[in-house]
This record gives sequence, C-alpha cells and structure tokens, in this order.
Amino acid sequence: MKLLIIEDEHSLRESIAQYFTEGGFLCEQAGTFQEGIQKADNFQYDCIILDINLPGGNGLELLDHLRKDKKTDGVIIISARDAVEDRITGLDLGADDYITKPFHLSELNARVKSLLRRKYAAGSNTMQAGVLQLDLSAKTITIDNILVPFTKNEFELLMFLVTNQNRVVSRQAIAEHLYGEQTDNFASFDFVYSHIKNIKRKLKEKGHGDMLQAVYGLGYKLTV
Repeated sequence: MKLLIIEDEHSLRESIAQYFTEGGFLCEQAGTFQEGIQKADNFQYDCIILDINLPGGNGLELLDHLRKDKKTDGVIIISARDAVEDRITGLDLGADDYITKPFHLSELNARVKSLLRRKYAAGSNTMQAGVLQLDLSAKTITIDNILVPFTKNEFELLMFLVTNQNRVVSRQAIAEHLYGEQTDNFASFDFVYSHIKNIKRKLKEKGHGDMLQAVYGLGYKLTV
C-alpha cells in the first residue's frame, strides 16, 4: 500500500511516515503545495494524507485539482482547523475523511484502513477475485480456500493486479506501486519479471496459471 503524506510540519510528517512504514506501508512525503501536487500528479497512491495549510497553496485547492483531474486516490484531510465549513468543503470536494489535529496515530491508522476497505473490498477485510481471496488485515492469500505463502512484495503486487483485474498493467506502473519514486534510480525493471514469475508459478501449482498473462510490449493482466 502506498501513502503520500502532504504536511508542512516536518516532525509530524516524519512521525506519520515512520508509523505507517513500520506497519508495512510504502510512504512518500511532501512538505509544500507544489511538491505535493507534483507527486500526486505523477504517481498513483492508495491514500493521500493531506494538510489544509501548506506553504505555497491550500490543501483544499490541491484536492479540488485532483478530483477535477479524475484522480481516484483516497484522501484523508488532517487539519488544525475544526470549523464545520472546512469539513463540509473538504468532503464536498471529494475527501474521503477529515480528522482534526491533534490526533493519535492509531486513530489515523484506523481511518486509513477503513478507507482502504471501502475502496478495495466494499467495506470488508477481504478482496475476492475468482479463486483468489486476499486478507487485507492478515496480509495472506488463499487460492481455492487453501492458504498459499506469498512474500510482502508479491502480496502487494497481486493486490495491485486484483484492483486492476482484466486490465493491462505496465511494468513501470508495477515498479512505481512497489517502490514509488525510488524507481527513478533503477537501471531496469527486471525485478518485476521475477515477482510475476513467482506469482504465476504459485498460481500454476494450484491449477490457475492462466489467470496471469503477459501482454507483449505492454505489461501484465490478471484475468478473472
């Protein structure tokens, strides 16, 4: 799961990033309006944690830009402003949730997980795609109701494919989902092929290898 934390207060931003990184999330950060909008435009995130007051602009303007641009990233607003008008404006512009400062990181974590359940699993803790069932809480996968071991990256990749089932996903999109902005420093995306190969082997061992297909010159597709 990828998070983008757009917050100008450095210590709070770092605390949120450390907390969610320890929880298994891939976290990226932005401290200004311009940096936040650049990353949100260039990458896809499962959830954006967005402050309203930012150097160089307003978080609500950034949210409005994302929704007008048809970006579907989940957004949770964090703000010291507790005015009802701000809450209504944020939700009307397309925010998924709104939490006021100060807050406990455990509460923010619960709200992020709730957003992800609504976004990917219709409010449940599990995602279903044919014979595949992914438990978002336990980070486990069953095939035909049989528990099959997957690495963390394989789980994240298979979840990404499930959320994009029956659509072709490029190797670059997969690399960015797994490693975020670090992909700019990679010489190649050969590691994507290795992960795909391992997932396909495990599916094949259960008689479902044809679910995951390579689309020549484009990427990969999970067919359900």
